[in-house]
Amino acid sequence: MIPVLAGLDIGGTKCAVVLGLEVDDGIELIAKKSFPTPNTPDEALLLMMNELETLLFDQEELKLKAIGISCGGPLDSKKGLVLSPPNLPNWDRIDVLTPLRERFNVPCSIQNDANACALAEWKWGAGKGTNNMIFLTFGTGMGAGFIFDGRLYTGTNDMAGEVGHVRLEHDGPVGFGKAGSFEGFCSGGGIARLSQPMVKDWLDQGKITSICSSKEEIEEITAKTVGEAAQAGDELAVEIYKIVGRKLGRGLALLVDMLNPEKVVIGSIYLRQEEILKPFVMEELQKEALSYSLEVCTIVPSGLKESVGDLASLSVAKYALEIRERR
Repeated sequence: MIPVLAGLDIGGTKCAVVLGLEVDDGIELIAKKSFPTPNTPDEALLLMMNELETLLFDQEELKLKAIGISCGGPLDSKKGLVLSPPNLPNWDRIDVLTPLRERFNVPCSIQNDANACALAEWKWGAGKGTNNMIFLTFGTGMGAGFIFDGRLYTGTNDMAGEVGHVRLEHDGPVGFGKAGSFEGFCSGGGIARLSQPMVKDWLDQGKITSICSSKEEIEEITAKTVGEAAQAGDELAVEIYKIVGRKLGRGLALLVDMLNPEKVVIGSIYLRQEEILKPFVMEELQKEALSYSLEVCTIVPSGLKESVGDLASLSVAKYALEIRERR
């Protein structure tokens, strides 16, 4: 029998069930099934368990070792409860671990998506071999997962890592319900909101930008369209990413000064736009961070690249096994 890990990714619009095989200190994705998130938690859990059972049945030589769940927070990882995340409003104190344990009789664990990605990068990606690492999502939102002294740190009630809520400026684009926040400047939605008034002013001056060609299109601006324009050398788009890079550098300086990590791994937008962002990030970091802390810390994009989301839940399964072995 071949021992495998299973992962469940619960999202607001989509869920996924994956199987992974550990190979040479890495992980190989061997099966995946995704589907739109059902209307109710009960339907979603039943469908995910059925899909997992089907994936295992289709390959009879597989033996399930553990199940990990990645889900947006807030949640209670110790009790296995999902506590009404913004993207899952009907999931109020939903116990997701008990049904899995009863049906599959293996160790099960749940972490929020930032923590799950941090575990994946630490186990198999750019953070491998470190004892003190930070992972930043920098995607739809801005969240962090912390690895301290070789262990995942989640805080008193699983709220550690909500760095997107930190205010970087008195004013600015809104993110995490706060104007001028880290998430307001450094997230997909934040970049779009930062860009819209800048593009309007640009067009009002009679200038041309490849971000959009008319004021009627301003509401359709996304971080992707701004990024593509910046990569093509668009002057305004580069200026927008210059602002984003400096705010990212300022947020990183706070983390480097307070937490003294060996490595900060950044996903999604930084992964795709590192060439544009990095000079501005490092300029701000060198200006703002303590030199002794900065010189022992490296800032890198996700080593697992676009697959980090698929592997995140598998890393939670692996962590569940490690916790069990420590007891």
